Amino acid sequence: MVQVAYRSVSQVAGPLLFVEGVKDAAYGEIVEITNSDGERVRGQVLDSRSGLAVVQVFGSTLGLSTTGTSVRFLGETARVSVSDEMLGRVFDGLGNPRDGGPRLVSAEKQEIVGSGINPYSREEPSEFIQTGISTIDGMNTLVRGQKLPLFSGSGLPHNLLAAQIARQAKVLGSEEGFAVVFGAMGITSEEANYFMKEFEETGALERAVLFLNLSSDPSMERILTPRLALTEAEYLAYQKELHVLVILSDMTSYCEALREVSAARDEVPGRRGYPGYMYTDLATIYERAGKIKGRKGSITQIPILTQPADDKTHPIPDLTGYITEGQVYLSRDLERAGIYPPIDVLESLSRLMNQGIGKGRTREDHRGLADQLYASYAQGKDFRALSAIVGEEALSSVDKLYLKIADRFERTFVSQGVYEDRSIERTLSLGWEVLADLPDSELKRIRPEFIAKYGNRTSAGTGGSLQS
Repeated sequence: MVQVAYRSVSQVAGPLLFVEGVKDAAYGEIVEITNSDGERVRGQVLDSRSGLAVVQVFGSTLGLSTTGTSVRFLGETARVSVSDEMLGRVFDGLGNPRDGGPRLVSAEKQEIVGSGINPYSREEPSEFIQTGISTIDGMNTLVRGQKLPLFSGSGLPHNLLAAQIARQAKVLGSEEGFAVVFGAMGITSEEANYFMKEFEETGALERAVLFLNLSSDPSMERILTPRLALTEAEYLAYQKELHVLVILSDMTSYCEALREVSAARDEVPGRRGYPGYMYTDLATIYERAGKIKGRKGSITQIPILTQPADDKTHPIPDLTGYITEGQVYLSRDLERAGIYPPIDVLESLSRLMNQGIGKGRTREDHRGLADQLYASYAQGKDFRALSAIVGEEALSSVDKLYLKIADRFERTFVSQGVYEDRSIERTLSLGWEVLADLPDSELKRIRPEFIAKYGNRTSAGTGGSLQS
């Protein structure tokens, strides 16, 4: 097939080229762009109609002009080489080595757009994934095949938490392999160095693949990065039969790049300037998580996003919440109190938690204990707010008990070290320690036989004196 080089660029608008006189350009087709100095960069067709092709440039448009720029349409869609040799490697947002190692040579190539999982072929998630984080494992359990986003804010330690989850995550009671694919979008060089150093020094890099798109890189790379990461994850999961955890940070940077492309195309903006199709676009990323009947591998996804101005109603967290199966919220109040990780369990939710806990998965008392911790902590926070108005002296003895339980919950259950990897048994034991001083009559959400078996009650029917 003869490839024609078109020199009919009519406009360069931000990250887009408009090429006229093109008859057969296909959506998603890859093009090679050469400027007047002979420098080459690749792009992808976003739209083609009436002989006009709109090309999204993967890289900088600096040096491209309407004269002296040629565009060749290659007749293929975006594909990436995949291999299990990518484990232990670090790549940039376009899949080029960032660790100084050799370029990947593989006969296996896959389209980065992936393919949606047929709903009929989806297997219901059921296996517990232990992250070593008590507030996730105990209260908002992550299940294999789930997509559970982390909602954060500017300045909160979501990158620290992401690295910790990537280091510690494991499937319990399974001899099958486990891998982590980490895709970062729009991060600083300092953050990229932190992730590389953290993965290397802790040994987590051996079972991980990192795709790092820097804030100094062209923003268009951010649209490719999560798709490259998920394509590698699908290869490892469905061809190499590994359980793969995909962590994507920061989806807000991805959506900003999406808005930039939309504005360059002069599209009618939706909410807050984001394109009206952002929901569909995000779904093409999030819905690539799951389990397939008859396949041993699986993909579990933790997308991380920073809420602009801590606004939960912002389009990015709002639409993400509709597509995914729960959310984990980071709290600025807990962060100011010096608690790490600052996860607000009352704002968080895992919709698939019940399918991954209980006898044979975690422990038979897990659901009741989590419910009791939720209720007791919520009451304690209510009494904390009340005591700020009327004073602690106006509270009853039971009210003061819940007030102290809320403090203990935050200081012993929520708070843990950056390198502290808690087993599920340790997490549940800490939960019982938080409730140790509540009378049995107050443990209304836990079955009596579980109280007797796991409660370590200090005396028959009541708890002892609570030490703050």
